[in-house]
Amino acid sequence: MLTDSSSKLLLSLLRDVPDFPKPGIVFKDITPLLANPTAVQAVVSDIVNHFRHQQIGAVAAVEARGFIFGAMIAQGLNVPFVPVRKAGKLPFQKITEEYSLEYGKAAIEMHTDAIPKGCRVLIHDDVLATGGTATAAGNLVKKLDAIVVGYSFIINLSFLPGEKVLQDNFGINPHYLITV
Repeated sequence: MLTDSSSKLLLSLLRDVPDFPKPGIVFKDITPLLANPTAVQAVVSDIVNHFRHQQIGAVAAVEARGFIFGAMIAQGLNVPFVPVRKAGKLPFQKITEEYSLEYGKAAIEMHTDAIPKGCRVLIHDDVLATGGTATAAGNLVKKLDAIVVGYSFIINLSFLPGEKVLQDNFGINPHYLITV
């Protein structure tokens, strides 16, 4: 768990971008966080330590910001990294899941051979908002007959229903470092 000083540092490294990607949305930008190696290390260490003893077999992370930390988390857990990409970006045989965002609709994909049957998967993304993207990623894992055992996020937007959506759909309490 992050110390109070690490939590304060993390909060100070988030940037609000109003009206992005459309009017009325306040985007939580983690770019300043990425510029601080100490904070990046604290984020990765916290997530790896939280999931270290849960027999994770792979980390699936959602494009694009989820990739940044997802790959480091997979390395820290010494397990494979699985990219969950926006529709049309993967070159091999894939499965697709459509979902709703707080500002529209989208689809994500995963290679059909990305995760072995029965594998215990941690799903990572940078922000938990409505839970749509995270649920779609979990559904992809389930389509491959693997098991979603955890969700990790840097930020939980507590004014949106994402946490409840994941609890209701997967019976999982997501792990996140800060709540705004």
